[in-house]
Amino acid sequence: MSLIISVSGIRGTIGGVKGENLSTEDIVKFSLAFGKLLLQKNPKPTVVLGRDARISGEMVSKLVEASLQSLGVGIIDAGLSTTPSIEMAVLHLKAAGGIILTASHNPREWNALKLLNHRGEFISAEEGLQILELSNLEGLVYADIDNLGQKTSYNSSIEDHIRAILAIPYLPIEKIQSKKYHIVADCINSTGSLALPRLFDSLGCTYELINSNPDGNFRHNPEPLEGHLSELMQATKNKADLGIAVDPDVDRLALVDHEGQYFGEEYSLICCADFMLDVKPGNTVSNLSSSRALADLTLQKGGKHYSSAVGEVHVVNKMKEVNAVIGGEGNGGIILPDLHFGRDSLIGIALVLANMATKNKTLSQLKSGYPLYYMHKDKINIDPTLNFEDLLKNLSAAYSDVQINLADGLKIDFKDSWLHLRKSNTEPIIRIYSEAKSEQEARILVEDIKIKIEQFN
Repeated sequence: MSLIISVSGIRGTIGGVKGENLSTEDIVKFSLAFGKLLLQKNPKPTVVLGRDARISGEMVSKLVEASLQSLGVGIIDAGLSTTPSIEMAVLHLKAAGGIILTASHNPREWNALKLLNHRGEFISAEEGLQILELSNLEGLVYADIDNLGQKTSYNSSIEDHIRAILAIPYLPIEKIQSKKYHIVADCINSTGSLALPRLFDSLGCTYELINSNPDGNFRHNPEPLEGHLSELMQATKNKADLGIAVDPDVDRLALVDHEGQYFGEEYSLICCADFMLDVKPGNTVSNLSSSRALADLTLQKGGKHYSSAVGEVHVVNKMKEVNAVIGGEGNGGIILPDLHFGRDSLIGIALVLANMATKNKTLSQLKSGYPLYYMHKDKINIDPTLNFEDLLKNLSAAYSDVQINLADGLKIDFKDSWLHLRKSNTEPIIRIYSEAKSEQEARILVEDIKIKIEQFN
């Protein structure tokens, strides 16, 4: 598997032949490059370092730590934590940057370095290019013995994160607590098992955890899609008020209603926005692969919806540009600017419970009032010889009679449906998303474009 470098981090598999994975050399090289970038801005920078529960996490952490310390960069070691908790820690501790070691939804053999700036946000594309340039390590000067980076521990990143959530003034904490919701949560054998119980306790919820041992041996595919959550759906059915699934680094949220039906990662953001637009009317942002339901809901509540390219950094930039009150991605990533500019399952859970408690409705009752769309998601492996840009040109010509958007791959907008084809930032695949008024129509859109791809390949 080749190394993947994008706005989502430095990502690859552990083990195998050098040059075909996330090797020790790569981890050290890119850690040093990140350190060099920080030193250009700050003579004594510190970095908050955290990780999910992946088996390779401790090993990778030691390599990153030693590399940065060798340059004179200080380490604030948060240990096992969540991506949003580390993002917030960078702000709280006024660090120069942060690194969370996680491959997010990818399987257990993957790991990655997610790089954060001093605002606790993903580094920009420009900074990413700088890191690529710096990774040649030319002119690298290591710190002398008296100026090695110092290491301190920070063991309360999750607790501080939850305290900040509870302090949001418009969250009806007491009302949520009075409901005494019972929740089943799939922690996918990672740091959700550390964060979710603390959040549930704070909100007065009882709970049952599945896949709760944070050993990195994911019991199923860690991407929180319906096909991977049968255990959660069965455990929730008629036994709990809702089911919750997160990914290994806890920045994506999927929900299951009390009847054991998949509420969906797409509608996680819709449910959160439903509450937010009531207490704080305004604009919303989601990426090009997200459901139209958010745009429809925002319009209904008097706001305006904007789209961005796929990727957290792009969503955040657009949210700042239009002063959005909430935004995110259709993969279950909820971003609340009042807390921080990062995808955050924990604030997502709080907003969902706030919406349920305020309206005194179940998840299924809430969903019945939302614009209803059906989404179909598929992917195809990339042929190494495939010229992606040529493919997009050919496909654009094949759909020349409808609205085309080439800002991020190919987005095709029909009257009551859409289709989005893009190269993944996190895996060597092409992702294909569609949405329509019926499940069958959404599926047909994907199958049609897959046939066209085969013709042009």
